[in-house]
Amino acid sequence: MIKKKYSLGLDISTSIVGVSLFYKNSLHKLFHIDLSKTKCIFDKAEKFEKELCFILEDISIQKIYVEDTLQSFARGLSSAKTLMQLSRFNGITTNIVYKITGIKPEFINVNTARKTLGIKIDKSIKKDKKEQIIDWVDKDLCGYNWPTKIISRGKNKGLVKYEKFCYDIADAYVICKAGIIINEQYSKKN
Repeated sequence: MIKKKYSLGLDISTSIVGVSLFYKNSLHKLFHIDLSKTKCIFDKAEKFEKELCFILEDISIQKIYVEDTLQSFARGLSSAKTLMQLSRFNGITTNIVYKITGIKPEFINVNTARKTLGIKIDKSIKKDKKEQIIDWVDKDLCGYNWPTKIISRGKNKGLVKYEKFCYDIADAYVICKAGIIINEQYSKKN
């Protein structure tokens, strides 16, 4: 029996890794790997490997798409130390993915992914870009059962918010879907 071949999308960070699996052009499943309580980068890598092996058990991967690390600083974002740590962890985890699957990951720039999918971030509204991305993914999926929580204290007490990992799995979805489209466009040209 021929196994179905899936595409894997990853949004890697040192706290949560968003994971998406597509079969052909359709979403199969979204996952997240929570590394937030693990402090040592090597322990994070070990946990990532174990969890990814569990997710990919009995699944055959044909393509892997990973959100590329930032190449320059953007106002109000991460420090040099944070970017270096993220880049280091990105290298470790993509090597683990290669070791597990035997497939070399393709790195997709987040802006290229958004442009490929026609995602436009509206900077004139109060809603931040992570919220706009999750809205786009929700619309693209014709509704998705996003896990939520009720804020229990502070100025947002009583508000229903997405769980933190939802933003990471939405990013993994965008990267994987864009990677599939980019590869299809490339195949048609050649």
